[in-house]
Amino acid sequence: MSPLWRESTGMESETLKAELTAALKKRLAVIGDRALRESDPALQLAELQKVSEQIEALQRELPSTTHPQLLHYFERRSYDKALAWIEQEGLSASTR
Repeated sequence: MSPLWRESTGMESETLKAELTAALKKRLAVIGDRALRESDPALQLAELQKVSEQIEALQRELPSTTHPQLLHYFERRSYDKALAWIEQEGLSASTR
């Protein structure tokens, strides 16, 4: 698998990667929060909107060297695939 960013962009890319991972996981947690959905669906929708906006803001910060496949996932809002890609690359990068 190719690197997340085709060229190293330093510590900033690691921070961005961590923030994206956290936001994508939060999105899954909000979606999966059955208790919130049953008790206050409007709040769940508001939380989902908030985290979605955070993901979009982080997406705009991706460097031009971001791997095209990852960009494709974000452009198509395939956030589960984007998270899997980022997590896999994180594992690959740590074993190099």
